[in-house]
Order: sequence, then structure tokens, then C-alpha cells
Amino acid sequence: MSKKVINDPSQVVPELLEGLLRANGGRIVQVGPMGSIAKAIIPEGKVGVLIGGGSGHEPLFHGFVGDGMADGAACGNIFAAPTPDVILAVARAVNRGAGVLFVYGNYAGDVMNFDLAAEMAADEGIKVRTVLVHDDVASAPSDQQGLRRGIAGDVFVVKIAGAAATKLGDLDDVVRVTEKASDAIRSMGVAVAAGSIPETGEPTFVLGDDEIEIGMGVHGEPGVRRQKMASSDEIVDFMAEQILADLPFVVGDEVCLLINNLGSTTMMELLIATRRLFKALDERGITVHDTTVGTFVTCQEMAGFSITLMRLDDELRRYYDMPARSLGFNKA
Repeated sequence: MSKKVINDPSQVVPELLEGLLRANGGRIVQVGPMGSIAKAIIPEGKVGVLIGGGSGHEPLFHGFVGDGMADGAACGNIFAAPTPDVILAVARAVNRGAGVLFVYGNYAGDVMNFDLAAEMAADEGIKVRTVLVHDDVASAPSDQQGLRRGIAGDVFVVKIAGAAATKLGDLDDVVRVTEKASDAIRSMGVAVAAGSIPETGEPTFVLGDDEIEIGMGVHGEPGVRRQKMASSDEIVDFMAEQILADLPFVVGDEVCLLINNLGSTTMMELLIATRRLFKALDERGITVHDTTVGTFVTCQEMAGFSITLMRLDDELRRYYDMPARSLGFNKA
């Protein structure tokens, strides 16, 4: 059983959100039922960007509300989709007359609840469009993008959507740019030990002491390969091969790179993996525009990491380079 420094296990989400609001110094406020948060100040006429999903993946999703990022987040219980009433409350709060873009990972529960909330918002005259994140190459074949789940690619999609929404006043234009970003992103993760559920302390999956699983999802969904522990270089080489072949990424491409800690992996391990990934990219003639290494999409204390690449064009590069400020992601 995992030890966590918490109070009442049933109050984890309300208490973490209270801490998040305090940490943001009044820039983010609760706007409805527990789990509904939004920026305190959103300009009139701005396209609203609403993100969300289950808690337990901190700093995703609520940590990505801020300047140049999302305008609001609908937060569910641990590993559970937010309810439609929470999503609707946030949609009302971020709507400034130009419509609202929903951005979230491609999971059945989230799709069902966000779609229902979009219908409820439409009944109130709020125009809603949706872009799903589906970057996990391990979760379905390349010709079945609609079945792929969203993992750390959420970070780049939210960054691009948030930037586009500060510059473009038309919802359809923001959707076009955000869809382009989502379609240009590929990710894969590797788990070497499980995270746990705060209410029970029990692991989310079981791995042998000498086993790893490549391609495992952020809730413990099955990957593409369970094997004995291997060196960092061997693991990264396999993951890079799967990711690069999928888009495919080719000579001359320029990318943004994200090395994401799934929970308890050290910076030492992340940087060792980064070193090897750069070698793989150099060998293929792929240029890295920007590298981000750290903790962005987690599964509690799951040990492991994920690799995410976003292929850039001039438009995506411009929006990626715009400044952003949030608790979980910042861009100078």
C-alpha cells in the first residue's frame, strides 16, 4: 500500500483545488460546483478554451489554466471524468460571446460527459466546438486515430489552443489551428512501477519487480510490450522508433520535444533519456525547436516517462513561441 500525505481520502480533490486556487493568488476562481474553475479575468469577445478530465494527473488539467493557456478547467474525481454540470458551469464562465472550445483527452467517459455538456450549452445559446487529443501511438493503429487515447500531448495542444485563442477572434479559426496541432503530435510512455489510488492506496496495475511495460496509458491501460527491465538507451530507442515511424517524421522536420515524468521518475533519469532521444533525432535529420523536460501529466507516483513530439510548421511555431503562464506550464 502506498503512503500519501493527505487528510480525508474522500476530500482529496476539493482540498487540492483549494490549494491550487490559493497558489494562483486570485487569478483563478471557482465558478460553480466543486471541480469548476476559471480565470478571474477573461476579455470580452475572446474565444474561451475549456479543458478538463479526471484529477490525479497533476498538473494536468487544472494546472494549465492561465495566461496564454486554458481559460477554465472542469475537474473530475481521481481518474474520473467531470460531470456535465461541472463542465457546463465552466463553459458559462469562460464564454465571452465568441464561443467555447473544449479540449480534452480521447476517453469514453470524458467524450460522453463533454458532449452532453456541449448540448446543454447549446441550449443556452453558447456555441461549442471540440478538439480531442489522441496522441498515444500505442493505443491503436495509425489508421485508427479516432481510437487513440490522449496522454502528454495534451500539454502541447492546450498550449497551441490557448495561444491561438488570444490572437484569433473566430472560434472556427481557433479550432482549425488546434486540430492541426493535435494531428501533428505523437507520444508513447513506459511504466516501470504503478501509481496508486488515494482513497485505497492500492496500485493501479501490477508489474513484476524486474518488468516494465512500454506503451502503457496514464491510468494503467495495457501497452504494446511487457518485458524485462532494460537500459535507458534500449527503451528510448524502441519508443523513438515507434513514434517517428507513425506520423511519419522525416528528414528536415522541426519538432517540439516533451519528456514527461509520469510521477516518481527523477530528473536524472529524464535527462539520460533526453540525451538518447536527441541522438535518434540527429541521426534522422530532425531539428528540435524547443525541449521541455519535467512533470506535466502523471498517474500519482507511477514510475516511468513519456516522449512527445509535435511537428511544427510556421503557424504552429508562432503560436508555440507565444508566452504562457500557468501553475503547470510556463513559456517566457
